[in-house]
Amino acid sequence: MTKFNAILAAGAISLGLAGAANAQVVTIASGAQGSLAYNTGQAVAKIANDAGITGRTQPLVGYLPLISNGEVDFGFSNLIETEYAVTGTGNYDRASPGIELVGTMFNLVTGMMAPCDLGLATIADAKAQAADLRIASEYTSSTIIPFYISGGLASGGLSYDDFQQVPVANFVAGMNALGDGLVDIALVSLNAGAGQQASVKLQDRGGLCYISLDASDEGKAAFKDFLPAGNLVHREQNDKVNGLQDHAANLMSIPWVLMTNNQVDEDLVYTLTKAIAENKEALQASFGAFGGFNAQTMAPASAVPYHAGARRYFEEAGIPVGE
Repeated sequence: MTKFNAILAAGAISLGLAGAANAQVVTIASGAQGSLAYNTGQAVAKIANDAGITGRTQPLVGYLPLISNGEVDFGFSNLIETEYAVTGTGNYDRASPGIELVGTMFNLVTGMMAPCDLGLATIADAKAQAADLRIASEYTSSTIIPFYISGGLASGGLSYDDFQQVPVANFVAGMNALGDGLVDIALVSLNAGAGQQASVKLQDRGGLCYISLDASDEGKAAFKDFLPAGNLVHREQNDKVNGLQDHAANLMSIPWVLMTNNQVDEDLVYTLTKAIAENKEALQASFGAFGGFNAQTMAPASAVPYHAGARRYFEEAGIPVGE
């Protein structure tokens, strides 16, 4: 922390002790610099400061348990992982029941990609060739990713066991492995930088194309066995979007959420929720992904409860809360 920021923080703390409502200091876990959590955290911290809340971002990893026990006030994650963390299931072996939601910032759109010349336009195509295909697996430092892939595979009646599995370290490593020809299938977010680079490497193979998932009722149900908070969304063929240049595709949509815990003051969460909901333009100016923010869809159905402060604002603003 710089000397200037330290002075600001100390001043804010003293005002807070004196009862000044507009000088509350909170910690926001924001991930490593350049990460999605970091960029989201910087944008939200600016809005928080403008609303009279001194938001101090901290570049932490594995911070969901810290939010649950009150060591950190706020943080970001996908809603799939948040639900797993709260219940101690999926990629978590210990429950973090103190986590509560503020709301969805935007939705992450992602899916499985393969070199276009393999002709894997649909998950049914992948099923027909599964035994001969190499798929990125394990994701040893991004342990939620295999659940995404497993959900996508399940929509087509497949599992990891149907493929040749190639362990990778993390999300970016999986995309790099695609570009280097080490795997045939990996998870890639819509227009992700590493995915675009991999596609360029594979220009002589038509680049990378998305594998369209099965959006039938049966396919959706199997998908939600792994990703209960996720949805399948249709994206039309688009020459300007990496992965959709050849054909339309059904992809995964996962809420990217702001979390807090049940120890954080109701008025504080209300104030922050209101600031976020009513300042889309400022948020988008800080981080372009907020172009997908919609206050009216901040509170989708979730196994994780919404904080009382967020619920108070949603009720006041007429924002529906999914059940």
